[in-house]
Amino acid sequence: MKRRRKFLAAMAVVCMLMMFTVALADPGTEGDPLISKSYIDNVLMPKIENLIESKLSGLGSSESSSTGAAERFMVVNVDKGATVLCDAGTEVILRMGTATVLATAKGGLADTTSGYDIANGSQMPPNHLLIVPVGDGRGFKAETDVIVMVKGTYSVK
Repeated sequence: MKRRRKFLAAMAVVCMLMMFTVALADPGTEGDPLISKSYIDNVLMPKIENLIESKLSGLGSSESSSTGAAERFMVVNVDKGATVLCDAGTEVILRMGTATVLATAKGGLADTTSGYDIANGSQMPPNHLLIVPVGDGRGFKAETDVIVMVKGTYSVK
């Protein structure tokens, strides 16, 4: 029994010494840091800045390589009798007035709202999303003063 008490007392002393050692151990101090300030300033921050710079320059180059087409719909007022010719991929929505589709022998304007191809000389339906598939002289002629929403490149003649 005395042996057991001595063993438990010795274990208690060892445990207290271990807790005392752990309590005194500091994972990083000002005098002995885990990562030095010079490492952060001279190595880590330049890497982070270069990464940010490369990401930002990548964004700038993708914008400059665009075709100049509008990224969002623009409201355009077109006078009666004017002709609007659109490049490939231009999207048009007739909001007000009447207009006639200008198409070529290869086809007309794709009406994505109804799912049909609008042929040359047909009336443009109001509030339908029309897409110009090929920039070969397709567009529309304003029969009255019209207001359209356009996304993409176009020219008014």
